[in-house]
Amino acid sequence: MATVSLKNLVKRYGALEVVHGINLEVADREFIALVGPSGCGKSTTLRMIAGLEDVSGGAIEIGGTVVNDLPPRSRNLAMVFQSYALYPHMTVRENMGFSLKIAGQSPTEIASRVDDAAKTLDLTHLLDRRPAQLSGGQRQRVAMGRAIVRNPDVFLFDEPLSNLDAKLRTQMRTEIKKLHAKVNSTVVYVTHDQVEAMTLSDRIVIMRDGYIEQVGTPDEVFKRPATRFVAGFIGSPPMNLEEGQISDGRIVFANGDSLPIPAQFRDSLVNGQKVVFGLRPDDVYPTGHGLHSGEAHEVHQADLKVSITEPLGNETLVFAEFTGRDWVSRMLNPRNLRPGDVVNMSFDLSQAHLFDAQTGKTLRT
Repeated sequence: MATVSLKNLVKRYGALEVVHGINLEVADREFIALVGPSGCGKSTTLRMIAGLEDVSGGAIEIGGTVVNDLPPRSRNLAMVFQSYALYPHMTVRENMGFSLKIAGQSPTEIASRVDDAAKTLDLTHLLDRRPAQLSGGQRQRVAMGRAIVRNPDVFLFDEPLSNLDAKLRTQMRTEIKKLHAKVNSTVVYVTHDQVEAMTLSDRIVIMRDGYIEQVGTPDEVFKRPATRFVAGFIGSPPMNLEEGQISDGRIVFANGDSLPIPAQFRDSLVNGQKVVFGLRPDDVYPTGHGLHSGEAHEVHQADLKVSITEPLGNETLVFAEFTGRDWVSRMLNPRNLRPGDVVNMSFDLSQAHLFDAQTGKTLRT
């Protein structure tokens, strides 16, 4: 069983604590992504799992065994780095088989494992080339192949696609997803790219300032964010968020604009309460041009002035003035809009989110 368990895990550098007692259970064969902004502690956490960083407190268990004091080579893990870390003087075949050679495997066994991994990753025709003769995507596949040949209990990926261009990142996401389906190992994947996290993982761990903000499936963290931070971090474009105050059945914003309290929150709010209102761009749209047109059962409409538009082909992002700033909306079946135009916008309040203004935690029950 290749489970991974983090129990009250702490990392300190001198007096500075950067990971604050986090707890996480990763199931056997699960693909889990650690995501968050730079400096949130995700790579440090991964490096502690790998044994590349000492643990300051708490415990790491792999397959039920505490590995805090085990060196990296004794943990049966394989790590794929952002920088590929290939030996430039070795061929692809030699790079992929090097760890097995160091471990004392026979040439026959090494050749067999390398050939199998090369077939899995479509590298057979590249085995006699050196890294300088490969593209970025090919180098990353070689790095993954080097990990596969070891038959590890757990794969660790540390931002493996961040050196690639947008097209290659998309292709490599597909490769990694196919790889996980074939090798069926547990995967812990670190990225700052929420698209990678959403498309690859079974569950996402969203970190901030050394704490875990939320753990859930991609659908859960998108549709039911536990905190204001998660709501603003997950989703592209991000959720529209604005602080307001409850007053006589409405949420009143600082500039005087207001919206009705969404039905799902009416019984739990009191006059004077400060909240943060959130609505995704999909749920505010030019009337008649939205994902929920004709289906939404709690729609508020308002005439707003267009600031800018961003045409994206079959949809257009429309930035319109509301609450004293630009709100972003997603317009499907686009029509021509220009800055300064006034457009009737629909707010699907059934999809709204409310957060406590002080704690940032969701008010959804």
